Amino acid sequence: MSGRTARRALALLVFLAGWLVLGATPASAHVEIVSSTPGDGARLSAAPSLVSVTLSENVGIQPGSIKVVDLAGTQVDSGPVFQPGDVAEQVAVRLKPNLPDASYLVEYAFVSADSHPVRGTFAFVVGTGPLVTSAGAVSAATGTDAGVDFASTVVRWLAYLGVVLLGGLAFAVLCRPAARTDGRARRLLRWGIGLVAVTTAATFVLQGPYAAGRNLEAVFDTGLLADTLRVAYGKLLLLRLAAVVALAVLLPRLLRPGLPDRLRSRYENLAMVTGFLVLLTFSATGHPVTDPIMFVSVSADLVHFGAIAVWAGGLVQLALCLYRPAPGEDLAPVAARFSGLAAGAVTAIAISGAVLALRIMPSLSTLWTTRFGVLVLLKIAGFALLLAVASRSRRAVRRGLTGPAEGSTKTVTADLRRLRQAVAVEVLLSVVVLALAAMLTVTPPGG
Repeated sequence: MSGRTARRALALLVFLAGWLVLGATPASAHVEIVSSTPGDGARLSAAPSLVSVTLSENVGIQPGSIKVVDLAGTQVDSGPVFQPGDVAEQVAVRLKPNLPDASYLVEYAFVSADSHPVRGTFAFVVGTGPLVTSAGAVSAATGTDAGVDFASTVVRWLAYLGVVLLGGLAFAVLCRPAARTDGRARRLLRWGIGLVAVTTAATFVLQGPYAAGRNLEAVFDTGLLADTLRVAYGKLLLLRLAAVVALAVLLPRLLRPGLPDRLRSRYENLAMVTGFLVLLTFSATGHPVTDPIMFVSVSADLVHFGAIAVWAGGLVQLALCLYRPAPGEDLAPVAARFSGLAAGAVTAIAISGAVLALRIMPSLSTLWTTRFGVLVLLKIAGFALLLAVASRSRRAVRRGLTGPAEGSTKTVTADLRRLRQAVAVEVLLSVVVLALAAMLTVTPPGG
């Protein structure tokens, strides 16, 4: 990316950040309990036949998501959770017949569309007895085990890192033909495939304890694994695993030297489709799916994450060939091709990121009053710093890689050294931005 392009992209980012500050509008958060029957604290003359709750979104029928117990902790519901009527957001559970006059506690635990757990309780009493203390009323609770929460955040960051390494495939195909025979470049792509595959499996086994509020000892609880498989999130994780396995099969064929153009084009198209599926499984399981206009947010997230992967993955590959180029390799055309690719990616990141923030953040005050808002500001700051470093580093491309046309060999060598250092800093900053992105995915937009 040229210095002028980077400055323009930085100006665009500043403009869009201002647009975010001035135009932020309310958006959806995690699933919430809209109402319940009986209501919290209700006194009934006779025991109801069922307990139902109406949610803010349709999460489907999640087994065991509603449980009713008496004062002794004995479960008094009977049968599976079901949808009692035509309202998709309403779910219920039947109660055992002839329940005695007593106080009863309803415990609910749902996994919202963005994969986050929502738990709480409310109470009602039959007869004139005392009402059991409600631990959470109808408001939502999202507590998770600290160990599971930490492990989930780390796994998500490693998953993002894997996708970024896979994004380097665009650099290898479009910018550096020599990468097809460079064992180190191919190894980075294989690491990306391995990271995505391993973190997908880890996410699947962690989701059950994460949603149920259990500790790490419950990761192989077959009941929790079955619960994860039943919900859309679990199915999307399996789709991600299948897509990355397909990429593992395609990669050596796509990078095979001397491949006919017809076959190469076919493999490139297949790689784009499988890569799109990998990205979709991330975008369709996060905060964007809580937006009432889901298509806009999911599409923006796809563009955002894909552009980050192409840019940051290309930076990693560029750093590799700058520090250890192949014998006799001319890096000037490689850097020039990546400059154009990076310029488009940066513009896409800035625009899609602003759209996402506008659609997901509940209000303007969220920016400085919540952890989510602070993380968004830090991510914007990190991205702006990345652009500044990119602008400085690209100024050295022409002098550092095209030879001593404007100065001595010593000057060219110094410029090349600065370029290497700047690209290394860009890679490190990208790692930090990815960590912030991982933290954002496990943080409620209003929290």
